[in-house]
Amino acid sequence: MSDAFKNAAEKIKTLSDAPSNDVLLKLYALYKQATEGDVQGSRPSMFDFKGAAKYDAWAKLKGTANADAEKGYIDLVNSLVG
Repeated sequence: MSDAFKNAAEKIKTLSDAPSNDVLLKLYALYKQATEGDVQGSRPSMFDFKGAAKYDAWAKLKGTANADAEKGYIDLVNSLVG
């Protein structure tokens, strides 16, 4: 995990306005892919809407290299922070 990635993870906490749900899912997926790699386990039930959405967002990044996910996360955070 690079220093730039750690800094971006701290920067995102300073936003005054919460990003949209789509952006939050993208941030979550990129963070998880960068720190843990491909999604593991089974998809949550359809009654767990939030869990299923997070799983699906992360699963879309399957095969993405950790470094690429880190860069995507940093770039997205920087675009939100300004």
